[in-house]
Amino acid sequence: MSIQPMTTMPVSATMAAFRLHSKGTGVYQEVRTEGSDHVIYVDAAPVFGGNDEHPSPMSYILGSLISCSQVTAQLVAKDMEIELNGFEFDLTANLDTDILCGGAIEGDPNFQDVEVNIVVETDVSKDVFKKMYEETERRCPIYQLFSKSGSSINYNWSIK
Repeated sequence: MSIQPMTTMPVSATMAAFRLHSKGTGVYQEVRTEGSDHVIYVDAAPVFGGNDEHPSPMSYILGSLISCSQVTAQLVAKDMEIELNGFEFDLTANLDTDILCGGAIEGDPNFQDVEVNIVVETDVSKDVFKKMYEETERRCPIYQLFSKSGSSINYNWSIK
């Protein structure tokens, strides 16, 4: 089987296009982003058929959630002309694996009970901080991906 090139979709002035290619065997994959030298190595825990030599897709998506939130918060802070000096994130999430591993017909394959505690080092007032984190949640693509998928997601923001 040969890999056919992806068609290029029209891109507007504000649209960012991403193109990735992967290769792998079993559950191991190497994912490359076009135009970058970075490689994402993906594996899974033995219970999912992997060797646990690299992060799993679940770790990457949850890590992406908190990473994207930090990047978005910095963009929002820049727009609001405030300074955010440091971040700490603690995330917990539950995933019912009955559909993924067992092939169940009923259930919810989404992450549930996603809770993220975020501590931000800043000297802004509580009111300004609240506006900043509400705007961050509104603008963060991966937060919105989780939220719109039906995942129960709860962010707890606090100032250090």
